Amino acid sequence: MSSENPSASDNHGEISNAVEDGVSASSHNAAASADLQASNHTGKEKREEQSPQEDHVRTSGQMGEGASPAGDVPYCVLPEGEKIFLMIVCSIAGMISPMSSSIYFPALNNIGKDLDVSTTLMNLTITTYLIFQGIAPSFIASFSDAHGRRPAYLICFTIYLAANIGLALQDSYAALIVLRCLQSSGSSGTIALGSAAVSDLSTRSERGKYIGYATMAVTLGPALGPVIGGLIDHFLGWRWIFWFLVILAGAYATLIAVFYPETCRAVVGNGSVPSAKWNLSGWQIISNTFRRGRAPAKEPNYESVQKRRRGVNPFASAMIATEKESALILIYGSLLYCGNMAVLSTLTSELQTRYGFNSIQIGLCYLPMGCGSMTSRLTVGRLLDWNFKREAARQGMPIVKNRQQEIEKFNIEVARLAVTIPFVYGGALFLVAYGWVMQYRTSLAGPLVVLFFMSHFTTGAFSSLNTLIVDTHRESPATAVAANNLWRCLTAAGAVAAASPLIERIGIGWTASFIALLWLVFSPLLWAVYRWGYGWRENLRRKREAICLGA
Repeated sequence: MSSENPSASDNHGEISNAVEDGVSASSHNAAASADLQASNHTGKEKREEQSPQEDHVRTSGQMGEGASPAGDVPYCVLPEGEKIFLMIVCSIAGMISPMSSSIYFPALNNIGKDLDVSTTLMNLTITTYLIFQGIAPSFIASFSDAHGRRPAYLICFTIYLAANIGLALQDSYAALIVLRCLQSSGSSGTIALGSAAVSDLSTRSERGKYIGYATMAVTLGPALGPVIGGLIDHFLGWRWIFWFLVILAGAYATLIAVFYPETCRAVVGNGSVPSAKWNLSGWQIISNTFRRGRAPAKEPNYESVQKRRRGVNPFASAMIATEKESALILIYGSLLYCGNMAVLSTLTSELQTRYGFNSIQIGLCYLPMGCGSMTSRLTVGRLLDWNFKREAARQGMPIVKNRQQEIEKFNIEVARLAVTIPFVYGGALFLVAYGWVMQYRTSLAGPLVVLFFMSHFTTGAFSSLNTLIVDTHRESPATAVAANNLWRCLTAAGAVAAASPLIERIGIGWTASFIALLWLVFSPLLWAVYRWGYGWRENLRRKREAICLGA
């Protein structure tokens, strides 16, 4: 397979001169910003930065153009253990969105009976949930890229808690559908914020591993949600599902408020820059109180602070789809998500109709999908990191631990999509198998095993596409993930609405085959990004640079 591979190295003499020029420029900038750093530290920092840079050039012989221009400044000053802890906190916070969606499925029939509405109208609550799940992150993601992840998290949990209290108390279909929209608005932003935190804390070469940590609990949501929902609905009634979510969200919000520090690079840079008080965690406020009057633990590095966006632009995520490469990724990611949601939303009615299961049994049958999703995070994360390093070596780009890799001269599309495309085809194969084993009502082991592998492959494809979107939008990772969420949830809302009527008309076997066929027919979109994506991205970058210079 041919791909557009850029040259990634220059000769030793040119790079040595570039380093000396960069050091000189850094010294000049430091002198010009005396309000940020005392002048007596400037010479010291210059000497400290110059020596490692020159040592690196001498030991490596040649330095690729893809190496980080930040020199010896670490991408993140936090220790490995603290980064993993923050990823797990993000993961736990992100679990509320998929859990809120899936915990509801086993109780659909009983809620419909109590409110005296049809199955079609109950499926409409899933459709509206998905619509708001797509729209809401566009607002909160843009806010978090400008003002920080921590306040964005607290806003999300406040909205979510209020919605769940209302859902537990309501007794009409109109209130149910409105409050489900509000619940979706509060919960959906947490996934975009978690992926943005991964970008804040990790370089591209290790992002696959950290994505695995950050999304571990997110994958438990679809697995545990239906089981918990089925048990609660069977023994306590469906209202207690929402009271359970109130208790769970309250515990999560407390964890975020007390322990989660600010990670947004527009606010704290690489973690060394002090933030405003509203960006501090409860633990940091207490620690600062006891350390008052002492020297700061970390020397602030203001050069690592990214340019802050002006205001909140909810249309920023929609505008990402105007980029050729991003548009193709978003279109195909939406198709994958549509197929996955068509299976999730109809599994309850199919199991009840074909196997006569109650809500507990139906909930347990969702476990294989959640387990397959969880295992994919482990396998795909490692594959993404391994293939990134392999492609970096092939294209001549050096990788330095805890230093960001610039991708102006690196074909990251090849590195990511070489993992994505095989997972797409595997998911399509197992989707067809699921449809026909359900159609012929085989032993229950058949659908459950196939659901596990289908979920493993489709979730793996989602993860790698999501990672690629974040990679190519480093300055606004939350907005990029929100764009992904926007398009896939809006299209999935239509897929959920159409799935049940389509199954009634042509059967689940042919419905699954039709969805898999769409995945195969549109897969050349990914091959186009694999082949020409780097060129499109470079042309867009040059065009934007020309506009900036002209302005």
